Amino acid sequence: MRVIKRIYRNIGLLCITATTVNAQQQVAVNQQDIVINAADHQYVFTPSFVVLYNATDPGMALKPAGIKKVEYNVLTWKVADSTKADFKQKKINASVAGDGFDDRILRSKGEYRTANIFNAGERTEIVANSIEQKKDTVFFRFPSSQKFRLSAYVIISAKPYPVLQYSFQPLQDGYYSIGYTGAPASVKDKVTAIWQPLIWQEKRIPDAAYLTPAFMATLPTTMVYDGAATIGVLAAPEYLPFQPLPVLANSQFGIALLNQQQQLQPQVYAPIPGGYGSRMNAGQTFRFGLQLVAEPLAINNTYERIAEKVFGFRDYRHNDISSLNTTLDNMVDYAMTDYAWFIDSLKGCAYSTDVPGAVKNVSSLNPLELALVRDDTAMFEKRAYPLMEFMLSREKFLFSLDSTQKIQSPSRRLKGPVAPLSELAALYELSEGTNDFYLQMMQREYNTDRVRNLDVKEKGNNWINAMHLYRATGDKKYLDAAVAKAKQYLEQRVNQPQTAFDDPFSGSFFFWPTYTNRWIELLQLYELTGDKPFLDAAVQGARNYTMFTWMCPAIPDSLITVNKGGKAPMYWYLQSKGHQPMYYPEEDAPAWRLSETGLTPESSGTATGHRAIFMANYAPWMLRLGYYAKDSFLLNVAKAAVIGRYRSFPGYHINTARTTAYEKTDFPLHKHKDQSVNSFHYNHILPMASMLLDYLVTDTYIRSKGSIHFPAAYIEGYAYLQSNMYGMQKGAFYQDKNVQLWMPARLLRISNTELNYIAARKDDKLLLAFTNQSAQPVTATVTVNPALVKLAAGSKVTSYTGAEPPPGKDSTIVVAVPANGITAVAITDVVYRSNGFQQQVLSGVNNHSPDYAKLNTGNAHALLFKFGSYGRRLYIYLEDDDTKLKNVSLYYTNNTGKETMITDTIYPFEFTVPLAEQQPVEFRLSVTGIDGKAEESETIMLGDKK
Repeated sequence: MRVIKRIYRNIGLLCITATTVNAQQQVAVNQQDIVINAADHQYVFTPSFVVLYNATDPGMALKPAGIKKVEYNVLTWKVADSTKADFKQKKINASVAGDGFDDRILRSKGEYRTANIFNAGERTEIVANSIEQKKDTVFFRFPSSQKFRLSAYVIISAKPYPVLQYSFQPLQDGYYSIGYTGAPASVKDKVTAIWQPLIWQEKRIPDAAYLTPAFMATLPTTMVYDGAATIGVLAAPEYLPFQPLPVLANSQFGIALLNQQQQLQPQVYAPIPGGYGSRMNAGQTFRFGLQLVAEPLAINNTYERIAEKVFGFRDYRHNDISSLNTTLDNMVDYAMTDYAWFIDSLKGCAYSTDVPGAVKNVSSLNPLELALVRDDTAMFEKRAYPLMEFMLSREKFLFSLDSTQKIQSPSRRLKGPVAPLSELAALYELSEGTNDFYLQMMQREYNTDRVRNLDVKEKGNNWINAMHLYRATGDKKYLDAAVAKAKQYLEQRVNQPQTAFDDPFSGSFFFWPTYTNRWIELLQLYELTGDKPFLDAAVQGARNYTMFTWMCPAIPDSLITVNKGGKAPMYWYLQSKGHQPMYYPEEDAPAWRLSETGLTPESSGTATGHRAIFMANYAPWMLRLGYYAKDSFLLNVAKAAVIGRYRSFPGYHINTARTTAYEKTDFPLHKHKDQSVNSFHYNHILPMASMLLDYLVTDTYIRSKGSIHFPAAYIEGYAYLQSNMYGMQKGAFYQDKNVQLWMPARLLRISNTELNYIAARKDDKLLLAFTNQSAQPVTATVTVNPALVKLAAGSKVTSYTGAEPPPGKDSTIVVAVPANGITAVAITDVVYRSNGFQQQVLSGVNNHSPDYAKLNTGNAHALLFKFGSYGRRLYIYLEDDDTKLKNVSLYYTNNTGKETMITDTIYPFEFTVPLAEQQPVEFRLSVTGIDGKAEESETIMLGDKK
C-alpha cells in the first residue's frame, strides 16, 4: 500500500460559513478540513481518498455472504495474494432454489476471493496537500503520483449538504476505483446505531468491509449515528439514473461502512472495481460527486430527510390508470379463472414457478374475507372452503406429493394444522364460538413449537399468540400474559439495539419482517390496550422497515419510452425456463408511474434479482400507524407502495427493465409458460386482493379520523403477507352503528378513476365513503349497480361530511370530494338484491354439538364445520399415506337414515360431505392397507339432531 501524505499551508480558519436549511447545521473550513457543526458537535471531513488499481479485471462477482442464519449476497473480487483471500464460499443446499435464487451467484466455482473492499486492488492512500478557497468553493490539491492525477473541490453552500466533486485521471491503463475515505470514523462501541443497505441496521455491524453496489442501495449512503447526529457520505443522485433500471451491470459506485482499521466510517467507491466504468485508459478523465451528511437526527429520520430533500420523495402517486376498486374487481375475477392455476385436487395454488408439482397457500382467511365482504358464494365454495381444509390438515404451507422434492423443504404429510394460532382464532370467531375444535387447536398450538414455512421453527407460547387467544376467548389471563411477555420483548428486543442476527422471533433472516421488531403485532397490541410504549415501539419498527423501501433513483419529470419495438422485457429466470416472450405496444409513460420508490425488494436473499415487489402488505399497516403517530413519512410510503400501479394482478416484481406491461388489465390472463415479464406466484393473488381491501378500509378510517371503523381479525400468513381481515364484525359509519361492510363486485361505476370507495349496509341504507387519491378536487357521477341495489323513488342522499349532495336520478348520484379528502354519503330506502350468502354465514347458530373426533383407523381426524344458516361440512382426513394404505372408504348416514359410501384411492386420503343447517352425521371408515388387510373404524356421530 502506498500513502501519499498531505502537507498543509498554514492558512488558518477560512472565513466562509454556510448555513444549511437546518439552522442547527453549519459548514466551515479550517486549515485542514471541512467541518460541519450539527447538534452542538463538530464533524470533520478530511480530503482523503484511496485509489484501488488492478492491471487486469478483478472479476467482480456477487457471492453468498456466509453470515450465520442470514441469506444475503455480497460483492467479491479475485485476488492473487492468498493472504488477502478472506472470503470463504458458502455451501448452498438443495432446498435453496427457485425464483430469485441465481445459481450464477450461489453455485459458481470457488476461487481466491475477498469481500473486503480495501483488498480489492493495489491500494494507494492520498490526502490533499494544499487548499484554496474561492467564495463558497474550496479547492483541494493532491501530491503528484506516477500512476494518476486527482483533484477535488467542495461547494460548502450547497443544500441540503456540502457537495464534494472530484476528478481522476489515470496515467496507465487498468481497472480503477476511487474511494472517498475522509468522513469521521468511530470505534464500534461508541456509536448508537449504524446503517448499511440492505441488512445492517441498529447495531448489527458488518463483519467485513462489504461494498454495497448502487443497485442494492435503497439510498446511496451508509450512516453512523453517535447519539447526537447522523454522519453519511451520499453518492450524488446523477450517478444513480432512473433509466435504465438499476442493476449490477450499470452500477456506477458502491458504498461501505467498515474501514481497514475496523472503524465505522461511511465511504463511497466509484467505479466499483471490475464494474461499470472501472476499465480506464491512460489520460482518460473520470468524475464523480458526493454529498457530505451530518444531520442532527437519528438514522431513520435522516433517511427520511435525504429521501425528501435529495431524491424528491413526497406524496407522488395517484390512481391515474385505475381506481383500487376496479383493480380489486379485476384481480378477484382473475383469481377465479384457470389462468390463476388453482389445483382443485390438491386444494392449493400451483407453485411451479419455484417447486414443480407443488402447491402453496398463505391463508384461508384471504378468500374467506373476500367471500364475506363481497357477498361471493363462488369465492367461498371454490377457494375459501378448500383452503380451510388445507390449512387445518397440512403440515406446511408448501405441499408436494413428490417425496424426493427438496426445493424450499416441502411436506407431503397431513399433520396439521399449518394454520397459525391467529388464523384458528379468526375461524373460531367466524363460527361465533360454536366450533370448539378451533379452541382446542389454539390451546394445543400455544404449547407447541412448529415448522410451517421453509425450515423456520416458530415458538407457540409467545406474546403474539397470547394476544390472539385473548381476542378469541376474552380470557384476561391471556391478555395479562400477552402484555407481560410483550413488555419483556420491549426490554430485550426493542429498547436494546440488536448487535447480531440472533433475534429468536426471527428464526432465520430472509424476508424483511425478520430484520425489524414485530411492529405490526405491537401495533395490534397498542390498539387492544392503548399502551403508548407499544405504539412507540411499533413506530420504531415501521421506521426501520421503511429503510428497505426504495427512495432512489430520483424520479424525473418526464416520459419514458417502454416496450420498445412492441416487445416487453423478459425476466432472465423465466427465459431460462423456456417461457415465451410477451408483446405490448411501445408507448411513452410518465416516469413516476414506472418508479419503484416506496416498494421493497423481495428479501435479503433475492434482492439481486427481485428489485421491487408489488406485494406491499406493509402499506395498510403503515397507513394506520402513520395516522396514530402523526407520521407523514409512513403515510407517504404506504401510498407510494400501492396507488396507481396496476389494473389487475401485476405478477410479482419489477426486475429487468421498465415497462407498462403489468399495468394492463389482461396482463395476468396468460398461461404459465406465456408469462415472462415477471414471475407469477399464484398463492399471492388472494393475499394481494386482501391487501387492497385492507388499504381501502384503512384509508377510509384515517381520512374519516376514525369515524368509519370496522373491527378486524388478523391474517398472519407467513413471510410479509400480513393483513387485517374484515367482514366478520359490524362497525361504525360516523353516527351509524352496527353497520356491515358490503362491497360486492362492481357495485358502483364512477366517472373519475381518482376516487376509491368502500360500501356498507344497514337496514335499508347504503353507506358510501369516497376517498380522493389526487391533489385536485374531484366531482364525479356515481352509478349504483341496479342488479345489486335498487333505489326507490323516495330514496334520498344525505352527507356525513359536508354540504348535502344534489338529489340522485334513477341509480346515479353526484359527489364532490376534496383534494386528498373524503366524502361520505348515505342513500336511503334502497332494496338489496344480493344472494344472501354474507347474511347466512354470519347469522350465527348457538350450537355447541360435538364437532371433532380422532379415529385410530388410518390416524383419521373428523371435523364438522358450522357456517350459520348456510350449512355444515363434514371433513375427514387421514394422516396415514400411500406407503401404508391402498384405499379408504367413508360410510355416512344423514338424518334421513340413508347410508352413502365414498371411496378414495389416491393420496391424500380425505373426504368432504356437505350437510344442511343443524344436520347431524353418523359415519365410519374402512381402510385397506398396502398388504391387502382391511380395517374398519368405530361409528362416530357429530352434530345434534334437529
